[in-house]
Parts: sequence; C-alpha cells; structure tokens
Amino acid sequence: MLKQALAISALSIRSIPQRWAPSLVIVIGLAGVVAVFTALLAMASGFESTLKATGRTDAALILRGGSDAELNSAFDRASTDLIKQEPGIAAGADGKPLASAELMVIAELVRKDDVKSGANITLRGVEPPAFVLRPQLKIVAGRNFTPGLRELIVGSGVLRQFQGAEIGSIVRMRGSEWKVVGEFSSGDAHDSEMWTDINVARTTFGRLGSSSVLAALDGADGLERLKSAVAAEPRLSMDVLREQDYFSGQTRQFRKTIGLLAGVVTLIMGLGAVFAALNSMYAAVAARGKEIATLRAIGFRGVPVVTSVMVEALLLALAGGVLGALIAYLLFNNLSVSTLGQSFTQIVFNFKVTPQLVARGLLIAIVIGMLGGLMPALRAARLPVTTSLREQ
Repeated sequence: MLKQALAISALSIRSIPQRWAPSLVIVIGLAGVVAVFTALLAMASGFESTLKATGRTDAALILRGGSDAELNSAFDRASTDLIKQEPGIAAGADGKPLASAELMVIAELVRKDDVKSGANITLRGVEPPAFVLRPQLKIVAGRNFTPGLRELIVGSGVLRQFQGAEIGSIVRMRGSEWKVVGEFSSGDAHDSEMWTDINVARTTFGRLGSSSVLAALDGADGLERLKSAVAAEPRLSMDVLREQDYFSGQTRQFRKTIGLLAGVVTLIMGLGAVFAALNSMYAAVAARGKEIATLRAIGFRGVPVVTSVMVEALLLALAGGVLGALIAYLLFNNLSVSTLGQSFTQIVFNFKVTPQLVARGLLIAIVIGMLGGLMPALRAARLPVTTSLREQ
C-alpha cells in the first residue's frame, strides 16, 4: 500500500504543471491568508516587544493610587520628597536616594505620512537621576539639554515618524518655544518621547509636582519593603509597581484587540481559501479521473488514492504558506510605525515577523489545505470505477 501511495503521489505531483491555473488559485489564496495573519500579529509582537524591553526589574515606578498610567497620575512636591525617603529605595553614588520625579505632558507633532493633522507625543520632564536609572539611554547626536533652559532631546523613534523635531529645530508647545539640542536612543518605548528638565516643564506648563517617581530598588526585597512602607504611610496613597511590569501591562489591551482582529480576518479569509481549495481539488480530481479509475481498475486501493490527493493539496498549501510568510517578512519585518498607547500618546515601534509567527501561519495553511483536499480525496477513492470512466 505504501508503494502504491508513493507511486500515485509522484504521478499527482508531476501533473501539477498541467493544472497550473487551479493550483495557482490555492497557492495565491493561502499566501494572502498567511501574509495578512502574519502581518497583523507581527504588529502586536513588535508593540509588545518594544514595551517589554522598557524598564528594569530592579526599579520601581510609583503612581498615585488608582492610576492606570503615568498621564493619569499626579503628586505634589511634598509627596514626591516623602516618597524618596521611603525604605526600599537604593542610594546613589552621592548618598542621596536614586530616584527621579518625572512629569508627563502631552505635546503635538506632525506625522511624516500625514501632514494635515498632528499627533500626540509624550514630553517627559526628568531629574538628573533619570539617566542613571536608564543606562540603556544614550545621546547619539547633539548634546543633552541644559537644566534651566527650554531645551529638548528627542528619541530616535520620534525623528523616524514625525517632522519638525530635528536637532536645531524649534518646537512650539502651548505658547512656548523649545529648542531641540540632541537625539537619544534607548531601544524601547522611550524612543517615542521628548525629554527636558522637569523644573522647566513645571514652570512652563503650570504644574506644581510630578506624574510619577522612578526609583532604584535596594536589594531583592526592595520592592516589598517599599510597598509595606507606603501602605503604612497615611499621608500617601499610591501604587508601587516594578517598572518592567508596568510597561508590559500597557500592551494587554492592544494585544487583545489585534489578536481578535487577526482571528476574525483569518477566519473570513480562511473560509474563502478552503472553498477555493475545494473547488480546485475537485477540478484536479476530475481532470485525473480517467487516470485514477485506471489505476484502481488494475488493483490500486482507495487509501493510496486519498493519500495522493491529500499530498498534492498539502504541498500546494505549504507553497502558499511559504509565499505568504515571505511576503509578510519582506514587506513588514522591521517596518517602523506608531500607534496610540495607553497614555493617549504615540508609541513608535517596529513590526516583528518572528519564527513563531511564521510557524503559526504555515500551520494555518496546512490545516486549510487538509480541509480543502479531504472531501475531493474521499470522493476520488469512493467513486466507482465505471462511474469515473463514464464521467470522462
């Protein structure tokens, strides 16, 4: 039976060029399904990896109690000073608490692909320890801002996606003018931000305190000690999170939305591909009807016939899946885009076509190929020889 299956499958594969048109329908249909599926999930994967790369496990982000994002949080200066003195926060080289009070303000820049309207960008006012707390952040062009002056440094992602933020440019925000003096790169979500001195930001935008406090943790139990101290302090109402956990949590809703969209689109396109495969494989079986009937008449069994049709369907499905994955990789891998984050500001990230996504796309193609080839294969094996010859 194995020899029969191999022999019929070889005949089936060799005859594919003679039926190139229906075969091409299967390949192109499945390539479209896999390309769309992979591209959508590559977007979610890139967004997630960008935010997961943001933050340290040995640093804590402190927000006002009940706030789900930095933009919704606010502390006055007295609370900020009190937070920095809590146990669990490590000391810096100068002996002072290694913590940075930070202020988030929404600014606006014009996207390079949409010159008609602006988009929200994060302006982050920071204290000097912010750079120590983020050692991955490097000034790659120009210089750092001068404390006390309205100067900005901008992330590499901002320069990729928005105009008017080049070094030497003047950025106008709420009636004030700021000079861009440097570009920084951090390889994470901070690449989507502009940074300045927190005191200048407070004065310019009429803010008295800060949005959050980022602090280095003192030892493995630093987070628990800090949480316990905050809970016991009646003057403070706040949430204490690991910095990395906070940024990872920002992707949850986005991933759910993209996952749902990818599932719906793949289901709709997949159904179309299944029917296209059914039609094409029925046509292929009909075109080979006389050949299959002759083989069965001389002693070939039904199982090898089913196997040959399924092998052809799976090969075409695999070819379509590989083509779709290749298209997704060439068009979308490392494609730089931006989207709204949970703080209602743009986050710049790159699509990531990972091997896991490609494998999932190929699996979908194979499943669709199996569904599209099974019924024609069973019909070819069950149809009486005399009936098959008469149909020809």
